[in-house]
Formats: sequence, C-alpha cells, structure tokens
Amino acid sequence: MRILSSASAGKKEILAALKRPAQNLAVYREKVRPIIAVVRKEGDAALRRFTKQFDGVELSSFQVPAEDLQTALKSLPKNLRQSLENAWQNIARFQNEVVLPSEPIETQPGVSCWRETRPIGSAGLYIPGGTAPLVSTVLMLGIPAKLAGVKQIALCTPPRKDGKIAAPILAACALVGIEGVFAVGGAQAIAAMAYGTESIPKVEKIAGPGNVYVSASKAEVSIDPEGAAIDMLAGPSELMIIADGSANPAFVAADLLSQAEHDSFSQIVFLTTSAHLLAEVQSELADQWSSLPRKNIAGKALAESCAILISSLEEAVSLANLYAPEHLSIQTECPEKLLPTIRNAGSVFLGSFSPETVGDYCSGTNHVLPTSGTARVQGGVSIRTFQKTFTVQTITPAGLESLRRTATCLARAEELEAHARAVDIRFPPFV
Repeated sequence: MRILSSASAGKKEILAALKRPAQNLAVYREKVRPIIAVVRKEGDAALRRFTKQFDGVELSSFQVPAEDLQTALKSLPKNLRQSLENAWQNIARFQNEVVLPSEPIETQPGVSCWRETRPIGSAGLYIPGGTAPLVSTVLMLGIPAKLAGVKQIALCTPPRKDGKIAAPILAACALVGIEGVFAVGGAQAIAAMAYGTESIPKVEKIAGPGNVYVSASKAEVSIDPEGAAIDMLAGPSELMIIADGSANPAFVAADLLSQAEHDSFSQIVFLTTSAHLLAEVQSELADQWSSLPRKNIAGKALAESCAILISSLEEAVSLANLYAPEHLSIQTECPEKLLPTIRNAGSVFLGSFSPETVGDYCSGTNHVLPTSGTARVQGGVSIRTFQKTFTVQTITPAGLESLRRTATCLARAEELEAHARAVDIRFPPFV
C-alpha cells in the first residue's frame, strides 16, 4: 500500500491518491454494440455463437430446467443450505421493514395527495460467473425483486465449460423462487434481456453487477427507448476503513484483504489517526496475505491502494464524504458518534465486529451498491429498485375552489389559457 501522511502531504497529493482509475466505458461500448445488434437481430442463434466464442461451450438450450433447480437445492450440503436459508431470512426481513406505505396528505382542506407503489412488470437479473460463482448475488437481487412483486424474472449467468451453472447458484434460485434461469453471460446476456430472444423474455429493467463489458452493455441498452432501464453502472468494488488507536490491527488487515481479493482493480483505502496502528496493520497485511488462495489478485489490488495517516477523525470523515465509498467501515472507540456526520457511502459498518463480509452475505443489507463515487447521489439495490410510484390526488369542490385562483393565475402567467379554463369551467356560470 502507498503510505501518506496528511501532516506532510498536501491536499492535492491526498486527493490524487484517492482518485479512482478512470473507467472509460466508451471504448467498451464500441466493442459491445456489434454484439448487441446481432443478438437483437438473430436472437438465440447469436447467443449460441457468442456462448461458444466467449464461454467455450455449445448449448442447445439456455434455460435451466425447473427440476434442476430443485435438485440442486436438495443436494446442497446441510451447512450450505442452512447458511443460504439464514441469509435469505435476514435479507427478506430487512428489505420488508424498510418499505413503508405512503399515507394521504391533505395539503389544504379538501385536497388530498398520496403516492401509490406498484412493481415493475419484469426484471432481468445478471449474476457474474467469472472467477467466482456469486451465489450471494442471487439473494441480493432475487429477494427484493420477488418481495417487490415482480411477476416475470429472467436470471442470466455465464455457463461453465461443461455447459452447466454452479449448483449453489441454482439452489439459491430455487430457494428464492426464480424459475427463469438462463446459461448466458456477458454482453450477449444483457442484449437478450433488453430486447428478448426466442428463449429469453424481454424485460423492463436489468439489475446486477458484472465486468466492464456487462457495464458497457447496460449503458447501451439503457439509453435506447426500446431497450431496458438499469439499476446502476457498477465499477470495481471499494472499501474505506476509518480507524483510531483502539482498533484491532488483525481485524483491519483482514477486512482490507477481504475486499482486495475481489478483483485486482478493487479500491482499498485505510485512514487512521494512529501511526502505531498503521505499522501494525502493514505487518498483519503481509502475514495474512501470504496464505491467501487469491493472493495474486489481492496483491495487485493492494499495490494500487493507499493508507493515510490523518490528524483527526473529523478529517477522516471529510475525506470519506469526498470519496463516497461503496463500503465504509468505522472501527473507532465510539463509531456511532461519527455516523451522523457521514453523508456519502453505499453501506456503513459500525464497530470492530461488523466486518464488510457479513454485509456481502447475510446480515440483511444489500451488497449491490453504488461505486465510483456515485454513492453521493444514490443508494444500493432494494425493493424500491424493482418498484415504481405514481401520485394520486382527490379534490372536493370546496378544495378546488380554494385552489382556483392559484391554478388559473399561474396558467395564464404561462399563457396556457386552456389550462385555466379547465378549472374555471367547473364553477358555473362560466364566462
């Protein structure tokens, strides 16, 4: 890790260290456009060709038979099934609690307004395959989609070299209740869900993380009126830790490595007020890293990461709000005291016994979160991702009378006479 001190480094140097590598999607969008166009035109035939080209497997059918999902669930080792079910229960419980009904508001006597919520008609879920089968992402996307009431769900994930999908992913689909599971990955999967093929239904919104080709494809289809809406454009995973001298260096190092092993482009930032802790964490990182199965990936991520010795926790919060991390871990003596000052973060983990790992899997919150600083303006996936709202109003004659002067005055100020007359006509004699 690159080591800096706010006492000696200038603000410009610190901001440069926190700057994320630019992810130029324009280059990748140019590459995925031909794939999207061919899938849109040729449907399943294009999917077969691209699946053979990119995944190295020939498939006659992309949809996984429903019985295969149930078989995968029943054949799971007992401990894995119990873990999946525990995670399912926690995620579902949290997601349900955070959605509150909208009560009517009487803006003035006789004028009632409220908001109605409805599920979107269909959703496409993308589950990355790549270097690891992300079983947990099935839960993080599937549970809120099902709880939102989405009737049609299509889930795409890349096939392995044997043409199959990892059994734990199928089991998670069975547990959540998703039957439309397709062995298709990459840009071609996004195109298939956005436009539909003979096998894969067209959906209204696509959610889920993926590599840069998946992100570029999501960007492409999201700006096409005939394509599909998306949840967000996900970049490399991020973790920022704020710690003082009370923190356990072994815990901090383990948390940093847990994020570093995601991807060689993962963004890791460590802020601390303690020079002693910083030295101990460096030592722990070296010891723990040496035995990791994914040490090469973690090592590359750490090489591009930074640790900053700061003068105060207030300075740390200021940097955190500026950086807007996907994950923010606060391991200080009184972490709750800092929470009210946090404005920008995808998900916050308070205290030494709240590792980011549990947020990834089973505490109840979602792990599909905003990256690349977009936590400044949006949150992560939730039931609301798969819902839409519309407003409703009901107005009594007396209520409209009380609004008449305001409405007609504003309408005529905008030179929209028909708008004004639509109010006046309800109060005869109309002149």
